[in-house]
Amino acid sequence: MKVSIKDLSVSMEIKNKGIEIDVYDNQDNFLGDLVVTKTRLTWCPGKTKPENGHKIDWQEFINFMQSQTK
Repeated sequence: MKVSIKDLSVSMEIKNKGIEIDVYDNQDNFLGDLVVTKTRLTWCPGKTKPENGHKIDWQEFINFMQSQTK
């Protein structure tokens, strides 16, 4: 996997707009973007726009991740 941040020039608190992370497979094929905001995570497969992406709020994400370690 190759994961990169599109724009990160300083250390910053994530605000409403958030940050967008590009995700590629090992053959450098674009898989999608992960948009991280202060309220949620949004997975945008392929060329999906964030408003049409798969959304999960932070508490749902935390609960999911904790359930995976049991």
